[in-house]
Amino acid sequence: MGKPESLDRPVQYLKGVGPRRAEALGKLGIHTVRDLLRHAPHRYVDATTVTPIAKLAPGMEATAIGEVVSKGVIPTRRRLRVFQAVIRDATGLIECAWPGQPFLDRAVRKGDTLLVSGPVRFFHGRQIQPREFTILARTGDVAEEQGTVFPVYPATAGLTHRQIRNIVRQNLDTLLTAAGAEESVVPETLQRELNLASPRQALEWLHRPPSLAHAEEARRSLAFEELFVLQVLYARARYENRDKRQGIAFERKNTLVRAFAEALPFRLTAAQKKVLSEISADMLQPRPMNRLLQGDVGSGKTVVALFAMLRAIENDYQAALMAPTELLAEQHHGTVTRLLRDLSVQVELLRGGLRNSERRAALERLASAQAQLVIGTHALIQEDVGFQRLGLVIIDEQHRFGVRQRLRLRRAGADPDVLVMSATPIPRSLALTLYGDLDISVLDELPPGRQPVKTVLRSESARPRVLEFVREQVSAGRQAYIVYPVIQESEALDVRSATEAYEHLSRDLFSDLEIALIHGRMPADEKDDVMRRFVSGRIAVLVSTTVIEVGIDVPNATVMVIEGAERFGLSQLHQLRGRVGRGAEQSYCLVLHSGGAPPQRLLVFASTNDGFEIARADLRLRGFGDFFGARQHGLPEFHFADLDRDVALLETARDTAARIIAEDPTLAHPRQAALARALRSEYRERLRLYDVG
Repeated sequence: MGKPESLDRPVQYLKGVGPRRAEALGKLGIHTVRDLLRHAPHRYVDATTVTPIAKLAPGMEATAIGEVVSKGVIPTRRRLRVFQAVIRDATGLIECAWPGQPFLDRAVRKGDTLLVSGPVRFFHGRQIQPREFTILARTGDVAEEQGTVFPVYPATAGLTHRQIRNIVRQNLDTLLTAAGAEESVVPETLQRELNLASPRQALEWLHRPPSLAHAEEARRSLAFEELFVLQVLYARARYENRDKRQGIAFERKNTLVRAFAEALPFRLTAAQKKVLSEISADMLQPRPMNRLLQGDVGSGKTVVALFAMLRAIENDYQAALMAPTELLAEQHHGTVTRLLRDLSVQVELLRGGLRNSERRAALERLASAQAQLVIGTHALIQEDVGFQRLGLVIIDEQHRFGVRQRLRLRRAGADPDVLVMSATPIPRSLALTLYGDLDISVLDELPPGRQPVKTVLRSESARPRVLEFVREQVSAGRQAYIVYPVIQESEALDVRSATEAYEHLSRDLFSDLEIALIHGRMPADEKDDVMRRFVSGRIAVLVSTTVIEVGIDVPNATVMVIEGAERFGLSQLHQLRGRVGRGAEQSYCLVLHSGGAPPQRLLVFASTNDGFEIARADLRLRGFGDFFGARQHGLPEFHFADLDRDVALLETARDTAARIIAEDPTLAHPRQAALARALRSEYRERLRLYDVG
């Protein structure tokens, strides 16, 4: 079995590795023995139902394993080249044929062990035409028992999945001994309660499963461990930044809240009432609120936020709302001022473009509490900004602000309540993973009378008719967006560019209309000027990249045309569609894709306007790692957890973590030592960010 192995030892020193292979393994994130043990197979080949070659008969669907004894490419009369290989097991020989795949002659070698699955037929003797096949072993590989489940590992240049399986197989017993010597992060009582395999058993089944069911049980047990450690981090953050701190216990005075409710020209939805009840319950408690408010476009988050702000103001505290851009801050200011016009509330707009004298005057009003409700951008967290009595902080578009900014604004007052809002719907499992330090409220209902946006998929050949429809809408007094996935034409990208389209449309088709271009590479003041002119109605058609994805509110815009739609993610498409449908008129989203059948995500997009359903589909189609496009700093890396199917496991991990932290907030008890070490190892930076040591 070999001497006990240290899980922190460099992988280079394992049997069958060495410096060159260690370098290749490093590309997969495998640097230590522990990394190799936790390198999960991305699929398994089930060889437990293999039929001996002698028993294969025409008409069967079968799986067989055999050694390649001969191979070659056979031409046919129809000029179709067929790769053929004869495989042999202890019972006999059979021919395998791959019509039209002569390139396999370079991949399959004489002496390889193949697993083949497919129909058996009679063609000059018995023959299998494999629907799928796997090279289980090369000549010289460590011999593996047949009739087992073979793991197939993620591989990289210079290292095949077979070579990785060979390395794992040679060292597995030694590595499992080392893993068994380590204390489990999940207490044994909890393992029994949740019917989880021990870490050693789970790792053995991960790499050497007796069956596919055992492999899934291993994944589930290791996934719980991953989710559990992360949820313990969040439970500690909630304890340190909420339960342990003395917050503001607001009173239910209802002087402003009731007057605002009575003055609203519409009725609140059931979802708004439910969320307001959750926020109100938090604000009445003598501990800081830390809550995430998720809502789809148009679900009424701003009104909910206003109720919370008025609760703080009627208790003689100030409220601050921070938005990611000056334009969005100004739009919030306009909306809030309009809704509060009959109430005696002093609203202040603090933005970066103020003259020095204007800024000094605004800061004085903040410091004296003359300004009761303050709206701004990052300007709110600059050093010279001081509040006299800040009681509530609301952060709009949470994904644009990191934990650091959130904590900095919170510290501008004596532990004020914090409500963060996001108009980017994400599944509950993802919300608990990204924002687990926050309690979560969801607005999953649109106000009555709101017309859903009509979404239509069209191939590029329909572009002339689509642009004619845009003209019809503009002639009726409406406005339109036309969005492109790139800024300038590129030979590498076979898509129309925003600049090329703008030049063509403004010169030819829409030469008589006010048309403008906006994209992310423009100077900020130019972008701001274009958006202000579009908001005011002076621009009829706005040609854009995804810079208009979030936060722009133009009720008169009723048409969204998305070019090259197959290049956008599902959630990104939904955010773009959310720029229209914000007024009383019927709105349209016209989606142009390249010829042929539209991809699955476009079919999903056209089938529903529900942002949360779209987010769930996006998570299924792309997976957690690619959900936000390029991986963002701070997102946890999961080796085993699958947030689409592990929702119940995540909920259990969250509840269990909360129970453990309630009993032992600092994980000081010796039985939590392994958990505390895992927390420091996996999330040292997050612990520092959350001020939890």
